[in-house]
Amino acid sequence: MCGRFALKTPPRSIQQHFDIPETIDLSPSYNIAPSQDIVVIRHLSGKDYRQLDMLRWGLIPGWAKDMKISYRMINARAETLAQKPSFRAAFKKRRCLIAADGFYEWRHLGKTKQPYFVHMKNGAVFGFAGLWESWTSPGGSIVESCTIITTSANDLVRKIHDRMPVILHPQKYAAWLNQESWENSLQPLLVPYPASEMESYRVSSEVNNPKNNIPACLQPL
Repeated sequence: MCGRFALKTPPRSIQQHFDIPETIDLSPSYNIAPSQDIVVIRHLSGKDYRQLDMLRWGLIPGWAKDMKISYRMINARAETLAQKPSFRAAFKKRRCLIAADGFYEWRHLGKTKQPYFVHMKNGAVFGFAGLWESWTSPGGSIVESCTIITTSANDLVRKIHDRMPVILHPQKYAAWLNQESWENSLQPLLVPYPASEMESYRVSSEVNNPKNNIPACLQPL
């Protein structure tokens, strides 16, 4: 799964990487946790450009009765997107990218868990494959939310955990965001990112507490 990640790349670099015409003010986030608003790139109907938005992490299906379901929807398994009622509609028409510099994963060591930070060797920002939804609360307010798609782990991450988020190569961004793309053509994109382009290192238990949004979360041990 993917339960925490980081994004400290400056807004201008995010704008350039994802080819969006405008960006917003962003502060570095060293320990992003579910229920927080996260950076999402979408290509909405009727627009000829991509846009950056802040959406709640934890998808709320349109048919949900309340927001509590979002805590179980922070990830979506790539293998079952087309079958699961929670994700099926979004997979067809509401796909997005989620900006990140890297993600955290925990390796079980007996009764303890050691956190690791996984990122690109070149330190570049990248995009998780994601889905988004718009939900209207009983009171009439609209909440836009999203989920990160996961797949089986590559050789690097497998030493820590058996799953990892789907990371898309920049050349695949357009196909993923294109609302006219068929699901059958997109499924082959939802595979483990090449381990040869990534690396990981141990970090401190500071990251275990989502209140710790500090640079120390990223410091190698």
